[in-house]
Amino acid sequence: MSSRTVSLIRATSYDLEKLRASIETVLEPLGGMGAIVKPGDRVLLKPNLLTGSRPTKECVTRKEIVYCVAQLVKEAGGKPFLGDSPAFGSAMGVAKANGYLPLAEELDLPIVEFSGKRFESAGNDFENFRLSKEAMDADVVINLPKVKSHIQLTMTLAVKNLFGCVPGKMKAWWHLEAGKDAKRFGTMLVETAQTIDPDLTIIDGIIGHGGNGPSGGEPQELGVLGASTDVIAVDAALLAIVGVEPDLVPTALAAKAMGVWPELEDLTFPLETPGTLAIDDWKLPSVQMPIDFGAPRILKSTFKNFYIRFIKEPLEAYTTK
Repeated sequence: MSSRTVSLIRATSYDLEKLRASIETVLEPLGGMGAIVKPGDRVLLKPNLLTGSRPTKECVTRKEIVYCVAQLVKEAGGKPFLGDSPAFGSAMGVAKANGYLPLAEELDLPIVEFSGKRFESAGNDFENFRLSKEAMDADVVINLPKVKSHIQLTMTLAVKNLFGCVPGKMKAWWHLEAGKDAKRFGTMLVETAQTIDPDLTIIDGIIGHGGNGPSGGEPQELGVLGASTDVIAVDAALLAIVGVEPDLVPTALAAKAMGVWPELEDLTFPLETPGTLAIDDWKLPSVQMPIDFGAPRILKSTFKNFYIRFIKEPLEAYTTK
C-alpha cells in the first residue's frame, strides 16, 4: 500500500460502539492499529483542544474519538497519553470543559501539558523554533485533528493541528514573528508537521466546525472519517471533500511550493473517494483576520522580550555546550 494512501469512510455517529467500528474500518487498509503501535510504545494522542469556552460548538476533537483510539492503542500494547498546548487555557482545563475527564479516567489516560524543553529546527528559516519535548520523545504520535474553517488560514486540518505541539507562549511568538507573511507562516506550519512527522492521522470530520472558525463558527455535519500515515495527504483529501481550493489555504500553498503537496490522482483511496463524500455547502469564514492578530505594539514588545529571555539566550547556551 502506498504511503500516500488516504482511507476515507462515511461516518455519522459518535456513539462509542458505532464509532469504534468506524475507526477500525478506516484503519483496516493501513494495517490496523497494530501496524502503527507496537507493545510498549509510548503513544501521544494529539487532539485539537483549542478552547473550553464553546463545548457544544464542535471546536475541538470529540472526546469519543480520543476514547476509541486510546482503546485501540492499549489493545495493541501501547501506552497512550493525551497532550496539547491549547490556545486558551490548559490542556486539562480544556479537556475537562469538553467532557474528556470521565472517559480519560475510565481508561487511565494521562493528560499532559506540553513543555518546550527541546529545541528543534523546523527548516533553515526557523532555527530558534521550539517544540514540545513530550511530542518529540513519544515513540508514536497519533494526530487527531478536527475539520474546521479558520478566519486566518481558511481551513484548519491535519497539518495545522500539529502547531499545538508548540508550547503556548512560543505559539504566540510565532504568530507574531511569522504571521506578518502568510506564506512564511504556512511554511512554518508545514515544516512543523514534517518535523513531528506523525505516525498516523485520524481526522474527525463527522461534525465539523464551519463559518468563522476556529472557534466562532457553528457545527456543520460533514459525515467523514479519514486516516493516513501521510499528514499532508489528509489535508489534500479533505479540501477536495469540502470543495475548497488549495490556493486559498496557506499550508497547502506552502506544501505546493515545497514540492510535497499531492495531486488527488497521486493518492490512493482504498475505500471511499473525495468525490463520493464531497459536499457543496461547506461554510467558509465571512471575515478574514491577519495571522499576527494585528497585535498592539506593547504586546509585540512583550513577546520580543520573552523571546530574548526565554528562547534566544537559552538556545545560544544550549547550542554552544
